[in-house]
Amino acid sequence: MKEYAKEFYKSMRWRKCREAYLRSVGGLCERCAKQGIIKAAVIVHHKIYITPSNINNPEIVLNFNNLEALCRDCHNQEHIKKNTHRYKIDKNGKVIL
Repeated sequence: MKEYAKEFYKSMRWRKCREAYLRSVGGLCERCAKQGIIKAAVIVHHKIYITPSNINNPEIVLNFNNLEALCRDCHNQEHIKKNTHRYKIDKNGKVIL
């Protein structure tokens, strides 16, 4: 997680929201379920990504309409698709932060 978001993700308000959201969707990955695949969700993803400018906005960070329960594979695909990696790999295979 990004440095500016650490405090939020450790907060009780996020943990309660996350658990309530997972319960509301039966604990399943929403993207897999749409394809008829039953797979446990392990991540609650923010559709509108959290940024330093919106991290204190409950309409973004705690709103069920902005959340999606995902398995690790679907979450990784989301970030590959959006190219939001926190690192890159140069032509020599070295990780660049």
